[in-house]
Amino acid sequence: MPETTVPVTTLASTSTPASSSASASSSTSASSPKARRAARISLGALQIVLGLFYALASALPKLIAHPSAAEAFDKLGWGSTGMYLIGALELAGGLALLVPLLSSVAAVALGALMVGAFVVNVTVIHGPYVATPLILILPLALIAWARRGHTTELVRWVRRRV
Repeated sequence: MPETTVPVTTLASTSTPASSSASASSSTSASSPKARRAARISLGALQIVLGLFYALASALPKLIAHPSAAEAFDKLGWGSTGMYLIGALELAGGLALLVPLLSSVAAVALGALMVGAFVVNVTVIHGPYVATPLILILPLALIAWARRGHTTELVRWVRRRV
C-alpha cells in the first residue's frame, strides 16, 4: 500500500478529541430547539403557501369556470363536470393543508392528484407545463412525511368516534 493511502479504520481511530467534539456539537446543533422551531415554522409557511396556491390559484379558476380552465377541460373531453370536480378536490385539499390534523392526509391526496395531472399532461395535453405537477409533488411529499404523526392522531380520533 502506498504511503499516501491510509486505511479508513486508521483515520477513525486517530481522530483527535477536538475533531470528534466538533462533529458532536454540529449534530447537536442540528437538533437544537432553535433549529427544530425554525424547521416547524418553515414547514408551516410552506403549508400556508401551498394551501393558498391550491385554493386560490388552482381551484378558483376551475370553480368560476374561467375560460382558460373551461377550454383545457373541453380539450380533454371532461367538460364542466370534470373541471368542477378537480376544482373542488383542489379547494378541499388546499384548505385541508391549513388544518393541522388533516395536513398529512391532504398532502398525500394532493400528491395523488398531481400524479394524475402529470399523466394527463404527458399523454394528452403535451403542453409546456408538464413538469409543474412533479415540482408540486416534492413539497407535498415533504409535508406528508413531516406531518405523518398527524395522520396517526386523525386515525385515533376517528376510531374514538366510531
